[in-house]
Amino acid sequence: MSSARPTSLDRPVDFSRDHVLGSAAADITLVEYGSYACPSCKAAHDVVVALRDRFGERVCYVYRHRPLALEDARRAAEVAEQVSVLTGDFWRVHDALMKRGPVFAPGDLDSICSEFGGSARDEAHAEDWRRAAVRVREDAQSAASSGALVTPTFFINGRRYEGAWDEASLSEAMLGSLGHRLHTATLDFARWAPSTGLMLLLMSLVAIAIVNTRFGAAFEAWWHTPFGLRLGAGGYALPLIDWVNHGLLSIFFLVVGLEIKREFTVGRLATRRAAALPVCAALGGMIAPALIYLLVIDSAALAHGWGMTIATDTAFAVALIVLLGDRVPVELRVFLTAAVIVDDLVAIAVVALFYSGAIDLHYLAASVVVTLALLALNRAGVYRALPYVLGGAVLWVCLHEAGLHATLAGVVLALLIPTRPPPNLHALMAQAQTVFEAEAQRPGASVMRHGLSEPALNAIDAIHDRIESPADKTLRHVEPWSSYVVLPVFALANAGVALSIEVLQGHGNLMLAIVLGLVLGKPVGIALAAWLAVRLGIAAKPEAYTWRQRAGAGALAGIGFTMSLFIAGQAFPGASEFAAAKISVFIASIIAGVAGVGLLWRHKHHDVI
Repeated sequence: MSSARPTSLDRPVDFSRDHVLGSAAADITLVEYGSYACPSCKAAHDVVVALRDRFGERVCYVYRHRPLALEDARRAAEVAEQVSVLTGDFWRVHDALMKRGPVFAPGDLDSICSEFGGSARDEAHAEDWRRAAVRVREDAQSAASSGALVTPTFFINGRRYEGAWDEASLSEAMLGSLGHRLHTATLDFARWAPSTGLMLLLMSLVAIAIVNTRFGAAFEAWWHTPFGLRLGAGGYALPLIDWVNHGLLSIFFLVVGLEIKREFTVGRLATRRAAALPVCAALGGMIAPALIYLLVIDSAALAHGWGMTIATDTAFAVALIVLLGDRVPVELRVFLTAAVIVDDLVAIAVVALFYSGAIDLHYLAASVVVTLALLALNRAGVYRALPYVLGGAVLWVCLHEAGLHATLAGVVLALLIPTRPPPNLHALMAQAQTVFEAEAQRPGASVMRHGLSEPALNAIDAIHDRIESPADKTLRHVEPWSSYVVLPVFALANAGVALSIEVLQGHGNLMLAIVLGLVLGKPVGIALAAWLAVRLGIAAKPEAYTWRQRAGAGALAGIGFTMSLFIAGQAFPGASEFAAAKISVFIASIIAGVAGVGLLWRHKHHDVI
């Protein structure tokens, strides 16, 4: 839910100011933010030398300072700049500092300064040292603005490089191989927050386009093709549409559950009053639309569809609020994201309670047993993800066969996958450093070896495993699949609808109930519930946004798609009602999106009331 750090240079290379080796006409520009007191920078210095030998005039190398938080690091950078001011010879002193660092003995820096024509730190040369300090601070500020949080950080042709620092990896990135270009393009797209919503929209349009061609009937029939495993006379098979709506969607709810769990435990909603605001708003944003739907609908047979109006599509709502940029404070993004995730979690509970078939008590009991087993693993401190994944798969089968909605397995698994107390990073970094130093000091460490020994690799794996909790690791691995596979496939399977007047005939009241529930009920319910929660002292509203902005976020919550379409399929088995419900959800989502963007776009900064 937090914005990603920058991936490009905050300012282009300035040949009149920057320290540059090479020509402006070079094909490749390599910018490094480094520190003379950094062991990794010392190693990277040799790599840069080798790259310059290899590429020659094709590469233009630029060095900028990002001193570590050490006195010697700052003083060494100022020595390099002071010598550069007096003699114009930056690169010789730079090379000497890199080779003598990263640890400097008392007097080393003064000796290097004197050796290369610098001046003493005295009153007569105070202005030179002041200019050097200013230059170092400017580079450090540039590093922060460019997202260079560690040293060394490299930028290749203006874009931050995030791979390994060895010569082979850097040279591959500098040459722009096909594999590296594809990797970079994929990362750029995934980091663009609206990308999930764009994929969802694209697949929805594809589904609608196919259904409205002569291939539409075959396309819809294909989703009902049985698929599964068969062994002899036995087996387990479901239609493809059920694997999507019950199986793949479980992954989506696993991600949703892990995200809200993270926010409520270590995120911005970790305090009771901060968490209460989106929870109360979400509940209001579910009750009001359902009531409006039930008040408007005039058919008892269609009243069962009230669940369509309670859920918000996270991908579309968050994509729009991110596209608004600085017009929307981060706190409002967090509020909306948390509220719509709560919507989705409650929606799946509603599906389980109100849209399930007959309950098989034997499988229901088995589901309880599996859940208790997962809870026991959690309480026992089992931090490997595999037992939880296997248990979740068994739970999914039990819930499905019990007659409950199997996507509940994703929510249960998210709650029970353990987190850990925050790691002691200083201790772990010291342990990792000890492992590397021990490897370097082994007899024959550099002879007939290609890497770390197996015990050292195991130790590094254990350190990495402790840094990341099973919940965080699962979220990191599963979230891209949820965003770029699960949701687009769901849209492709469910969004297709034949666009014709005949589909809408006789369903005007149903469509009005859905549109009013989402477009009117959502923002009214969210605004009223949030206001009451603050007035009653249950929750606290951040000062970063106004009530009007809150209303804009509430309007965006009227974008119903994933869960609205899913519940529509459960509530309306008839094809005509289902098609009318789909079209209504599309219409309501467009109106809600336009209204929400309009309210937030027109916002002018004024006092919060």
